[in-house]
Amino acid sequence: MSGARKIVVIGGGPAGTWAAIAAKKQDPGADVTLLTSEYCEPYEKPPLSKAVLTGKARIEDALIAGPKGVTGHGVVLACNSNCTAIDRAGKTAVLGNGERVPYDALVIATGSTVRIIPSLPPDMPGVHYLRTEAHARSLKFALERAKALAVVGAGLIGLEAASSARELGVDVVVIEAAPRILARVTDEETGARMHRAHRERGVDIRVNTSLTGVKAGRDGRIELTAGGDTVHADLVLVGIGAAPDTRLAAAAGLSLDSGIVVDEFCRTSDPAIFAAGDVVRFPGPHGLARLEDWRHAQDQGAVAGRNAAGDAEPYRPVPSFWSEQYDLYMQGVGWSMPQSRTAVRRALPGNSMLSFGLDGDLVVAALGINAQRDIATVRRLIERRIPVSATELADPAKPLANLLKAKA
Repeated sequence: MSGARKIVVIGGGPAGTWAAIAAKKQDPGADVTLLTSEYCEPYEKPPLSKAVLTGKARIEDALIAGPKGVTGHGVVLACNSNCTAIDRAGKTAVLGNGERVPYDALVIATGSTVRIIPSLPPDMPGVHYLRTEAHARSLKFALERAKALAVVGAGLIGLEAASSARELGVDVVVIEAAPRILARVTDEETGARMHRAHRERGVDIRVNTSLTGVKAGRDGRIELTAGGDTVHADLVLVGIGAAPDTRLAAAAGLSLDSGIVVDEFCRTSDPAIFAAGDVVRFPGPHGLARLEDWRHAQDQGAVAGRNAAGDAEPYRPVPSFWSEQYDLYMQGVGWSMPQSRTAVRRALPGNSMLSFGLDGDLVVAALGINAQRDIATVRRLIERRIPVSATELADPAKPLANLLKAKA
């Protein structure tokens, strides 16, 4: 019987995949198993609403673990393995077929599930949600045959899918209950720039508009009642956010608070169980925080995996996100601070823009469009806590890279 440490990771998304790879690298002698309920090699999620829909990329081109796959890193990949329970006393993960997978350390990376509108259930003809490769494949097939798409929700997923549909020549109406698009992730000016880009490309965006009725039309199309008007569409994509998938953790009796609560080392209330990614609430600079972005999932997954394999590394991230819509590449970095924050803008040419959030003389956040190099520099300013003035940040004649060099 092998005396090697047994590490089991539940979840084949970026957090789970990187946790498994990092655990194996931390302890090469460990037996590391990655359980995924999907049938395929773990893949990147960001292309699902963009390049996959437009046919510019395939899931096979975006494998998280690279062309050799998870097994190329020495990890056992168990596909079609739906974990239905965690037996903490027996230290086993229980699968749907009754199999029990023993562990010395466990990492939960179950991610999140899409929020469902009851009047638009996923099994309703013409209705789509976008979370998995299967969802993207189904939506891509439908878009190739559609003339009109209605998107409910003007967040990142909804607007990325809207831009992809317009590239395919599909008419798009976006219905958003909030007063503006991208309200959760952008300031008003950046959101207005993105709104204008969609309008210029023919997208009909209706804000302050709630969905009040749904019915199947006689012609097979879907009729949506929103803001007193009727929207006719061949397809409906619902993108109203996601909720942490805490079902396994809840049934196992782990501590929850709108997500699985972990400490700075990604350890749950059970010292043998770690967690990472969308499903987690972890100590942030302003209390418990939950993030839904690719880099967080990757970075926290890696920390959780190393710690499950015996390390003791704290997780202290600088959050970030990005979104591709048409020829606009929007990025955000840093922690949002509603208080004690000064907003600063730097003028940039063309379709580019850049804004900063300061707490005193420290940059705490930045948001940019087509400003990738500057955002990368701002991340280092934030990470290294380098003091700068609002005047320096606002002056386009002073390259951010020079500020970094002068003050490092």
